[in-house]
Formats: sequence, C-alpha cells, structure tokens
Amino acid sequence: MAIDNASAAWVPDACTLPTVEQPTRVAEFERLFGSSVRAVTRPNPARLELTLLAAAESAARELAARESQCCAFFAFDFDSDTAGTLMRIGVPTGQVEVLDALETRAALR
Repeated sequence: MAIDNASAAWVPDACTLPTVEQPTRVAEFERLFGSSVRAVTRPNPARLELTLLAAAESAARELAARESQCCAFFAFDFDSDTAGTLMRIGVPTGQVEVLDALETRAALR
C-alpha cells in the first residue's frame, strides 16, 4: 500500500470506491476536517479520535457511513455532548498507515 501523507493521495488499495470518485471523497474529508475538527487525539496506533463541532455530527455520520461502504475495514463510532461530537475512527493493524494519513490531514485544519 502506497500512501502519500503530503497530498490527498492517501486512499488505500483496499478501497472499492471507483477511482474517479476518490478525489471527491478525499475533498469531503478535507472539508469536514477544515470546518469542524477542534481536537485530534490518538489513544493508540489503531484508533483516532476527532472532536468536532456539534453541528457537524450529521454530516460526519453520513460521510462515515458512505466511507464504510467502500472501505469496510474502518470502524466509526460517535459520542455527543454539549461540548461537541467525538468521532472515533478505528482500523485493523494492517491499515494503520491510512489512519496515520487521516490524522495528518485532520491535524492540518
């Protein structure tokens, strides 16, 4: 798997989303990260936690559901409170590079 953290070319080989649609999906994540991420934490190598604005929860859930359809190795879950929404993203150890790339992109917000 070749993942380039410096660009949007971090889509894993395991992704079944048609190649022509991948830049659009990457852009959706970029918009979510740029407009809604308030904190990024990495409790362990296979788990990333993003604190989002509460108003972004619906869009984040919808994006996560669509991403799970093409990259079934992702595990997304959410918690909400008055401070915002916690989006947890988990991957198997063989996909940690993908999570590394997501963390890098989210941290650039």
